Amino acid sequence: NISVTMRTPGHDFELALGFLYTEGIINDLKDVITVKYCRDATGDIDSQNIVRVELNEKVIPNLKKLERNFYTTSSCGVCGKTSIEALHISCPFDGGENDFIVSSEFLLALPVELRKNQDVFEHTGGLHAAALFDKTGKCILLREDVGRHNALDKLIGAAMGLHILPADNYVLLLSGRASFELLQKAAMSGMKIVAAVGAPSSLAVQVAKDFSITLIGFLRGNGFNIYSNAERVTNTEMDAVKMS
Repeated sequence: NISVTMRTPGHDFELALGFLYTEGIINDLKDVITVKYCRDATGDIDSQNIVRVELNEKVIPNLKKLERNFYTTSSCGVCGKTSIEALHISCPFDGGENDFIVSSEFLLALPVELRKNQDVFEHTGGLHAAALFDKTGKCILLREDVGRHNALDKLIGAAMGLHILPADNYVLLLSGRASFELLQKAAMSGMKIVAAVGAPSSLAVQVAKDFSITLIGFLRGNGFNIYSNAERVTNTEMDAVKMS
């Protein structure tokens, strides 16, 4: 067993693939032969919703990574299990610069678009969301889950299926706070602009700085904070925008 997670059912295969990718176990869909639910003795899909991923025989997983106890809850994940130093070693992208730039007005419009696309949240009010927006402000992918880490893993698994990784020309928007684990997953996916409705942790800010990620927090109403790499955001002279 690689991971046990409390999750909202749906997009389970994307969840598994996104998790394996952001943990550096797989590097591409070519590494995977099949993803399927395990079945019980009668041939029915197991009621515990166990997902089995079969890898290409040429792929040799880094078993050192598997020695960690991947036990993820729906609330805050396994805080501190992955260090920034380990991320530097495993991240497939160098954290270099790119020419992706967005405006303050562009960013301020994203939370409204996020809510428009949160179908399950509209009924429950209890799910986190992760969404990718293109340069025009269109939401191209969105996933919801009771766990913020699961929502992002589902999103990244879906992005793998669309062959848009590294996602360095998209904006990632998170419905809650920006934790270290979420920034780790963003870095592993090559994302360059990460915005969150809530606050970032200090360790998330450090990851953003180390991997040249523009990190935005408290994106709500008429303002937001920029914590790193502000050069990707134009019109920052607005009174509503402040640097931290």
